[in-house]
Amino acid sequence: MQPRSVMDALRLPPMRFITSWWPWRSLLYLTTGGAVGLAAGAVLLGLLLAGAALSLLVIGLAGFLAAALSGIVVARVERRRLRMVDDIRLTDPHRRPDRPGLRRWVATRLAEPATWRELGYTMLMVTALCWLDGMVVALWFWIVTALVGGPLYIHDDTPLSLTLAGAVFGVILGIVLLYPLSAWAAARAAITQAVLGPRMETSAELTEVARSRARLVDAFEVERRRIERDLHDGAQQRLLALSMQLGLARLELPPGAPGAEPVARAHELAKEALTELRELIRGVHPKILSDRGLHAALLEVADRAPLPVDVEVALPERLPGAVEACAYFVVVEALANVAKHSAATRARVVASVSGGRLTVQVRDDGRGGADPARGSGLSGLADRVAAGEGTVALASPVGGPTVVHVELPCGS
Repeated sequence: MQPRSVMDALRLPPMRFITSWWPWRSLLYLTTGGAVGLAAGAVLLGLLLAGAALSLLVIGLAGFLAAALSGIVVARVERRRLRMVDDIRLTDPHRRPDRPGLRRWVATRLAEPATWRELGYTMLMVTALCWLDGMVVALWFWIVTALVGGPLYIHDDTPLSLTLAGAVFGVILGIVLLYPLSAWAAARAAITQAVLGPRMETSAELTEVARSRARLVDAFEVERRRIERDLHDGAQQRLLALSMQLGLARLELPPGAPGAEPVARAHELAKEALTELRELIRGVHPKILSDRGLHAALLEVADRAPLPVDVEVALPERLPGAVEACAYFVVVEALANVAKHSAATRARVVASVSGGRLTVQVRDDGRGGADPARGSGLSGLADRVAAGEGTVALASPVGGPTVVHVELPCGS
């Protein structure tokens, strides 16, 4: 597989790397980088000096304005230069003005974060990066020419064999030094991609991302409900019928019959499988949540909990399905953590709606010290809430109590 960047080429075997074009493309990239940086610095300094000299006149503002917009030109050149060491093509992050005209173009560019990011990159390039590029290239040229060209300028009593050996060593060292030179070129390309790469900066893009995530969450919840219905109306009913048939067969067989024990064992296995399937259905999407809402579902969770759980729910009406499902599974996960890790004797669940937001709080009287970094399930809980554009707050001092506070938007 052919490398697509100098970073990929550095992983090649030495002979393949040295005989490829990537080291020389890196050398050209750094050489032009130093030249572009020096040219940009000279132009930028000239614009600032012109603006300062003519600051008393209106025309002086044009110099400062041109300096502020100079990063656009430098960034365009840098995106093209990047192709020397990477096949990636960075797209232009600037949007087209909604109306034609120079004034509108300038106003649009000044309002874009990309313009100021490009100006910052230009300043970084002028003050540091171009000098580093030049130093790396100059050092490489100096070492190679000083050793390889030794026989041309050494005229003292130094043996010719020694100068020739130095020239051969210079060639070998120059080839070896192509590795750090190419590594710096890869680092420069990574800086350029990080700063000048495309980003989602416009409110329209961010709004579309938020809407897309909401659609994904809704689609996921619909799919969970479909799976729950299929399991409840299909597999569970067949397994229930099988359990009943085995129970009838068990009653028909007289005690001590040859098939009595296998049928009894099969009956017990069928009942165990039915119990496990019911738990699985409840984990996918509990039917009580769809039929009777969050309040009834939380009461059922409290009844199944291995410790006493007080439930206080104040909901004026049914909430959106995705919100109810998220809140339900948050409480299930929080109570599971309480039972496994907190050594608590009692827990409390409070849910209410205020200002278009559902607030759910789970509190226990355990030993505290809960830490999401230790993999207690709290990180997964936070991910679930984040998918619903909600927030999670955890308070768990050593000695307790532990409080998980969740807020979810529940507007239409």
